[in-house]
Amino acid sequence: MISPVDLLKVAPVQQLKPSTFCRLSSNLHKNMLVFCGKRMECVSGDDLKQPLSSRAALTPPPAMSASLVLLLLLPLVSAQTFGWGPCKTPEVQANFTLEEFAGSWYLVEKLPAFFAPGKCIRSNLTLMENDTVHVTSSHFFFDREWRFEGVLVTPDGDEPAKLAAHFFKFAPSMPDWVLATDYTDYSVVYSCMDFFHAFHLEYAWIFSRSPSLSPETLRHCEEILDREGIDTSRLQEVEQDCTDVPKKSFSY
Repeated sequence: MISPVDLLKVAPVQQLKPSTFCRLSSNLHKNMLVFCGKRMECVSGDDLKQPLSSRAALTPPPAMSASLVLLLLLPLVSAQTFGWGPCKTPEVQANFTLEEFAGSWYLVEKLPAFFAPGKCIRSNLTLMENDTVHVTSSHFFFDREWRFEGVLVTPDGDEPAKLAAHFFKFAPSMPDWVLATDYTDYSVVYSCMDFFHAFHLEYAWIFSRSPSLSPETLRHCEEILDREGIDTSRLQEVEQDCTDVPKKSFSY
């Protein structure tokens, strides 16, 4: 599979302009991308020597805007779990209840996420009115404790396990789907950001009520993700020992 970073390597850097790019044909190694102001063309390497007027300009594909977004997000995409096409629609926890799900959770494993760096990542969920949950999360990063707050809501009462998270004022909400939980020991949460159904960034978290999970329970959680086609090879362990970290706190 061609990664977004490899895709840009196909074209010479000096020919790139802050516009957008078209999809390459199946012979990826024989094609180049050319940016011509408001005109976009996708031509072979040999055609680069010809004047632009002799080449047939291509009509921008419907996914043009998605391509532009991908180009702009490359610094983040390279550190996330990227996939072509729309987001997956995994099965979620049946008969889910917020009352039992509320409380403290420790993050023990996660897929790469630029917004969740560091160690000792913890969340405290407090049930509010109208099926709303107030979330206080913290993590240690650069020798400081960082804290942020947000809310979880239930957009569809018929599917209460498909939560939506709101954490930053100017950022859109993100889906937080509870794939599985026993409420007392573990929970598996999945999220995905869909860009025009052309590509997506996905995230997964394995939480525990205590700073660690037994190997058997952890493997059970990973198998839940595996069954849904979520790449568990990129899961990262989250350290939960922060006894020696300076107690300097910042909120955002």
